Amino acid sequence: MTSSFETKRLPSEADVVAPDGSDVRILLRLPAGSLAHFSLPPRGTSVATKHRTISEIWYFLSGAGLMWRRHGDHDRTVDVQAGTALTIPVGTEFQFRSTSDEPLVAVGITMPPWPGSGEAEVISGPWPATVDGGPI
Repeated sequence: MTSSFETKRLPSEADVVAPDGSDVRILLRLPAGSLAHFSLPPRGTSVATKHRTISEIWYFLSGAGLMWRRHGDHDRTVDVQAGTALTIPVGTEFQFRSTSDEPLVAVGITMPPWPGSGEAEVISGPWPATVDGGPI
């Protein structure tokens, strides 16, 4: 049995705009999950969204901001910056914003990999969005 290994450098340009409005650079994908790089402009606020079938783990690389998450009765806003990791379980409503003069940048693991159209649902969040969301 042979294994297939992949190696990829971060693309200089975004591959797509996410439904939440962040620029996404797609990195790697395996059957159980995928890895992507997300960037939100300085002082930008994402579109509030919810995923229908996937869970994510994010790790912030640079910038500073806030992440709001709500799942059922549990509602919390946390400070995020380089070195912060967090989870977004399936069905969690979330929105994030940059509070600094540099982009808010994270890498995220999506489990299972992003299925495509129909995965994200725009919801009402705590802040007005300052970016336009990509395809739902």
